[in-house]
Order: sequence, then C-alpha cells, then structure tokens
Amino acid sequence: MLHVAILTGGPSAEREVSENSAKLVEKYLSPEKYRSRMILMEKEGWLDRDSGQKVDLNDFSLTLGEEKTKFDFVFLMIHGSPAEDGKLQGYFEMMGIPHSTCHTLSSALTFNKQMCKNYLANFDIPMAESVILQRGDSAADVKLPVPVFVKPNQNGSSYGVTKVTDREMLQQAIDFAFTFDDEVMVESFIEGREFGCGVIREGYVTHAFPVTEIIPAEGKAFFDYEAKYLGASQEITPAVLSGDHTLRIQERSKKIYKLLQCRGVVRMDYILKDNEFYLLEVNTIPGMSEASIVPQQARAYGWDIPHLLDVIIKDCISLPVRQM
Repeated sequence: MLHVAILTGGPSAEREVSENSAKLVEKYLSPEKYRSRMILMEKEGWLDRDSGQKVDLNDFSLTLGEEKTKFDFVFLMIHGSPAEDGKLQGYFEMMGIPHSTCHTLSSALTFNKQMCKNYLANFDIPMAESVILQRGDSAADVKLPVPVFVKPNQNGSSYGVTKVTDREMLQQAIDFAFTFDDEVMVESFIEGREFGCGVIREGYVTHAFPVTEIIPAEGKAFFDYEAKYLGASQEITPAVLSGDHTLRIQERSKKIYKLLQCRGVVRMDYILKDNEFYLLEVNTIPGMSEASIVPQQARAYGWDIPHLLDVIIKDCISLPVRQM
C-alpha cells in the first residue's frame, strides 16, 4: 500500500483553491490502495494536519511517537508558487520522491507565461500578441491597441488580471498586476468562445478529455476567480462543437502536452476565433475541487475520480515512456 502525502496550503493568493483541491484528493483516494496524510505548508513549517507534528524536510519524513514515516508519493495540491513554478518539484526530485505534476523545468516554463509562449511559438501554436513589462516600465511602453488583458506574468487563478478597454485605465491595471509579480504581461484581447481541454498520460497512451466551453456569467468580462471557483460561469462539458473542432483542440492539446514534456493531468485553455484555437495558457496543476473543470471532464470521459487519481499516480511513479 502506497503512503501518499497530500501537500497543500502555501503562501500564494491561491491558497483557498489549493485546499479545496486537496480535499477532493483526500476524499477520493482509494483506502484499499493508499494511506494518505494531509500536509499543510505554513510559515512555521510543514505540518501534519491531524497531529500538528512538523515534517522533517531533510528527508520529507514524519515522526509520530517512536515511528518514523516516509512517503512513497506526493500529491502537490498547491496552486501558484512554490508548486506551479517548479520550486517544490525540484525539492522532491532531489529527495527521489515521485510527485503528481510536471518536472521542474516544465513547471517553471509553463508558469512563466511569456517564456512558455516564446517556446511554443517555434511549433506554430497560435497565440495572442503580448509584451512584457518590468518594474519601472509604464503604459507608455505598451504599443498594443486596446482592448488588452493585463496580468501578472507568473500567477494563476486570474489573480491580478484586468481587462482594459480604455487606454486611460492601462497604467492602473499595470500597477495592480505588479502587486502580484515583478513582471507584467499585456496581451491583445481576442474576442471569441473560451474552451478548456484536459490531457493525461496513461502508459503509452495520451488521453485528451472531452472539451469544456466556459461561458462567464452576464456582466463578467472574462473567466476570473469568481467565475472559476464561485459559480459565476456556465461550463458545458462536452462542449457544443463540431467533430472537427473537437478533434483539433484535443490534438493540439496533446501536442502541447508532449512538447512541454508534461506529466500528470494538465489543462490547456483556448479562445476560438475565426475557426482558429488560440492558446491562452497551460495549467500544470489545474483546479481539482468538486466544481473544477478537470473532474468534470474526467467524468464525461467515463472515468470516476478514484480512477483519475490512480492514473496520475501510476504515470508519475513510472519511468518515462514513449508517448503516442
């Protein structure tokens, strides 16, 4: 029986999302296959939720009484830094402990939105035009016409994101995004329908889940935090798309998954405009709460959540294999 640590909490603005994702993993991990413990990342240390004991970070072990416990696998249920940016992956890979997400390089690359776009542009992946601002730059350095999206270059869950339709509001949006990150991306707005597609590897096969269309509630400018996690959106799975469109987005998602050498379950988000799917971003630790898109897609694919978690664990524990 595998001993699984579910690591959650952390210092990022996405802590609440992380904790909800961890609860789903804890709920659906099969007790016949796994023993699990919830580990909370706090300022004073990494704590076992049930006992309050600190984890020994020298070897990621937990001592309860006279018994020292080590873990066979880690579910990284921390959205944002320090998980989605690869920091924790580096730690666990040095410890030799398998984890549920992409490796360090893939995680760091995908978390940096502009670096990821620069890499994928070499493989003819359509994306919106964008510019990066450093501290000290201003709205005067942005030559893109409005409307634009202004967002932290390294963050998730739509924290710090503003849709700017009036150039006079651009500087305010930039200043707001800088409160979340030291780099700000300004990206051209593409008007169209929004879709998400989850991808996961199982052995030699890469699965693309049924596609979800994301329709923000009336009055919502985009798929923001409230729309994602508080029910202020309509999510249709499977999306109402032609067979050709569905196949195209699924094949593109699998292509990106392989190009970035992803592991575990990853979700790609797109805008459909003029018969073309434009990549918005790659989520290497997508939301896993009961209301999140990936669990919806897995169920529509015919997988229950315990099976989804099984596939993630088996893939991430296994040695690298050829994808097809």
